[in-house]
Amino acid sequence: MLRIGPSGNSAVFYDSGHTHSYEAPEFLKSIDLNAYEYSFGRGFGMKDETALKMGEEVAKYDIALSVHAPYYINFANPDPEMIKKSFGYIEESIKKVRLMGGNRVVFHSATQGKMTREEALKTTHDNIKKLLAYLDEQGFEDYILCPETMGKYSQIGNLNEIVDLCLIDSRLMPCFDFGHLNCLLQGGLRSYEDYRILMDYTLEKLGERAKNLHIHFSKIMYGKGGEIKHLDFSDDFYGPPFEPLAKLINDYKMSPTIICESKDLMMEDAIKMKNICKNV
Repeated sequence: MLRIGPSGNSAVFYDSGHTHSYEAPEFLKSIDLNAYEYSFGRGFGMKDETALKMGEEVAKYDIALSVHAPYYINFANPDPEMIKKSFGYIEESIKKVRLMGGNRVVFHSATQGKMTREEALKTTHDNIKKLLAYLDEQGFEDYILCPETMGKYSQIGNLNEIVDLCLIDSRLMPCFDFGHLNCLLQGGLRSYEDYRILMDYTLEKLGERAKNLHIHFSKIMYGKGGEIKHLDFSDDFYGPPFEPLAKLINDYKMSPTIICESKDLMMEDAIKMKNICKNV
């Protein structure tokens, strides 16, 4: 089943009289959206009671909920204490998403830092394997970790790197942020064929699992270093276009969860994406 919704809340949500994120599921249902991503990017400010309330609401209104783990995670960090903290961020994200009625946790894998690319990738792989073993020791099950493709060259997270990470374990599901990928390609995602090449590679490597991708989508301004800032669907210069991706999803009979990360208009642009998908 195709799921589409926003990351966070647009002004329209608050302008309509809503004040709490746990009211988002009912609002999303009213505007024909069925997914929602809550960000813990800057820390875990949500109380467990609120998370449980969110869980009740997503179940009531059939909303697929995911969370974004803190931005501080870096599995290429050479400091064991910092890796321990990254484990903790993932563990707490899983605890929170369970209370909130979901099972997908999106995270940023690593930053290259002063390492060579090869060193950073090996360190990231080794630490994610250790993370999974640690989660097993804690008795965690029924979760999906979604390493995200990134928009800056200094970050670990191009498409090949993320697909390779997901070969480690079936509990790893790629989060393809096509705006980020377009930044790395300097505007190279334009056509159906451009998307098809990426998807065929992913299907070859991951099989049917790839048809249930977690997707982030927004138009993003980029420069020589990659991502600069998120835009909304009014952009007709930077891209990428959503229409060819929607057609490919339909042609390949995929069932992804698509989260709109447009600046300020994430709910409005998610509706546009839903309508495009209905009409391809």
